[in-house]
Amino acid sequence: MPEDVRARQRTGTGLGLLLALVLGAVLLTALPDGNDREGGGCSPLEIASWSADEHLTGEFARYGDDATRTDDWTGGDGTHSVRLPDGRVLWLFSDTYLGRVHGPPNPVGESYAWRDRTAPLVRNSAVVMDAGGRLTATLPAPFFPDPAPGQWRWPVAARVEPRSPGSSRKVVRVLLWVRTAGQSPWIYGVPTATEVATLSLPSLRVESVVKVLDQSLVADPSRRVLFGTTLVDRGGWTYVYGGDDGRAANRPASSAYVARVPEGRLGEPSAWRYWSGSGWGLRPRPLRGAKVGSAFSVVPVDGTYLLFTMASGTAGLTTVTSYWACSPTGPWHGPTKNVSPALPAAGTAAYNPQAHPAVSGGDLGAGGGDGRLVLSYDVNWLRTTGASASINANVSLYRPRFVSVRLTPAG
Repeated sequence: MPEDVRARQRTGTGLGLLLALVLGAVLLTALPDGNDREGGGCSPLEIASWSADEHLTGEFARYGDDATRTDDWTGGDGTHSVRLPDGRVLWLFSDTYLGRVHGPPNPVGESYAWRDRTAPLVRNSAVVMDAGGRLTATLPAPFFPDPAPGQWRWPVAARVEPRSPGSSRKVVRVLLWVRTAGQSPWIYGVPTATEVATLSLPSLRVESVVKVLDQSLVADPSRRVLFGTTLVDRGGWTYVYGGDDGRAANRPASSAYVARVPEGRLGEPSAWRYWSGSGWGLRPRPLRGAKVGSAFSVVPVDGTYLLFTMASGTAGLTTVTSYWACSPTGPWHGPTKNVSPALPAAGTAAYNPQAHPAVSGGDLGAGGGDGRLVLSYDVNWLRTTGASASINANVSLYRPRFVSVRLTPAG
């Protein structure tokens, strides 16, 4: 068994505990300066209310517990989604357990379903949900093969776009984070590059993978930027957000960045431009005022942009907070009201809040649709040793959970 696999089975899975290191990151905000408005439709927004989405959470539990196959998804983190033209939803995960779920009771006498310690653990997976909201299949895993020995790919945000600008044919573009095995503090991988994979439709076959930003020559790994934690489509552009690993180097927080690409050209490295603080150029610079964890989510609502991240301080282990801006580049204002979703057991933490417009309630604007936005959060142990900390002993601990939030103008 490779040493990195042994390490992940001793300490938990890679993305989960990597992100747990950055849960306490704070988003520092600047006051509005009157020049950040992208139009007349921008107004402060906050979370009006929220509730657990038992249907989606239960659907992943149902599918993960189904013991009829031994090569499908039973748990994972790094949860992202994209709706396909035929109504299906493609769910993408980073480190993923396959195999069969047993019990309860489990081998340590607890009343939880469990997974054998020999269950396969792969670096990424893709799960298909039908148009009716039922999970039906795990595509052959790992879905994205390792680019080289000692490296792996974690899929992040994805979107459907024209195969080329103006084309009527559609493909799925998936952003990938490439990481390389490393020593402490990089035990969950050294950030290496951002790639874009192209998937055919409707077959979801991987056609190609293109490197769009190589960071391997940046001497300080904590300054390397990986893009794709979230995507926003606006005005013929795709805005691609990313972050560095500042927290791994004991800096107070990680920095947020944004790139933009013309619609239909995500897979073209030459089409990418990065926010420099005053315009769009060839080198990324941190967003003004934005200090986040390495995973966050941005969603447009009318003329306003909402950013969801874990709260600062100790609340960052349990609480999702939000910020707003009038432009994809910020500045970001807040925090506003928080969401503290349920955790399944003592000694666990929430992380990686992600918005899922693919399964939300249509128009999110204050006057249209039902205004419901679905957020997911991942769960993992804070402890890293002992039988009780094993995510195999309680399979429910390493699966996404969902909440529905409703938005309102901030008052």
